[in-house]
Amino acid sequence: MYKITSLKIIASILLACIAYVPVHAQKRLKNTEGLRQAQTNNGNMRVDIWSDVMCPFCYIGKRHFEQALQQFAHGDSIEVVWHSFQLDPDTKTQPGKDVYSYLAERKGQSLAWSKQAHQHVTDMAARAGLQYHFDKAVVANSFDAHRVVQLAKTYGKGDAMEEQLFKGYFTEGKNIADHNVLADMAAVVGIEKQAVLDVLNSDAYSGEVHADIETAARIGINGVPFFVINNKYGISGAQPSATFVQALNQAWDEYAKEKGSLTMMDGEAASCEPGGECK
Repeated sequence: MYKITSLKIIASILLACIAYVPVHAQKRLKNTEGLRQAQTNNGNMRVDIWSDVMCPFCYIGKRHFEQALQQFAHGDSIEVVWHSFQLDPDTKTQPGKDVYSYLAERKGQSLAWSKQAHQHVTDMAARAGLQYHFDKAVVANSFDAHRVVQLAKTYGKGDAMEEQLFKGYFTEGKNIADHNVLADMAAVVGIEKQAVLDVLNSDAYSGEVHADIETAARIGINGVPFFVINNKYGISGAQPSATFVQALNQAWDEYAKEKGSLTMMDGEAASCEPGGECK
C-alpha cells in the first residue's frame, strides 16, 4: 500500500522512453505556480499530462489512465489537459533510419541489444492492449507534432489528437514530422487540413510548446509520462491503473479544498528523460 499524505507524488513502477534503464526515485517537485486552477470552470477536476508522442511509455500510460477513469466513480467529471515535452529536441528526422539502429548507435550498444529492448516495450504495450510495430517506426523530431496538439486543444480535441499521433507513430509507422501526414491525422479528429498546414507553415503554437516544457522544468518534471492530478498529486511513469484510481479517489475528496506544491514519493517506474533516456 502507498502511504499518501498531502502534496505527494505517487510512483511505483516508472516506465521511461528510448534508453530503457532503471530509473531512480524522483526528486521532490518544485513550485507549481503557473499551472491553471485545478478546478475547471465547469466544476470538473483537472488532470494535466506531460508527454512526448515518441515516448512508448506515454502511450502505455495513457491507456492505463483511461482504464483507471473507467473504474473511477467520477470519471465523467475529469478534464484531461495534455502538455508538450520533448525527450530529445535535437533529434533530426531520418525517414530512412530504422529505430533499432538509431538507438543502438546513440547508446553505443549492439543491434541485438536494441531489438531486445524494443521487444520488451512491445510486450508491455501488448499487455495494455496496444500494438507496437517498431519495425515501421520513423525517427522524427516531435516539435511540429506538439504544435498540432496545441492547435487541437483549441478545438477541444487534444486527447483525440494525442491518440492519433501515438497510434500513427507506434502502430502505423507514420512520419510525425511530415506536415502533410500531420494534416491528414488532424483531419481524422475533425480539424481542417488547411488550418493545420497554415499553422505548420508558420511558427504558430511554438510558444505554447516551449511554455509547457518550461513549466515542466520549473516544477521538476524530468521524465514522461507525468500526470498532475488536481495540481496536487503527481504520478510519474506508466503506472498500473490501480495507482491512478487510488490517486483519483483521494484527489477527488480534496481538490476543491486544498492547494500546494507537489512532492515525489519514493519509487520506480518507467519513463523517458530528455536526451533519449528511457528507464
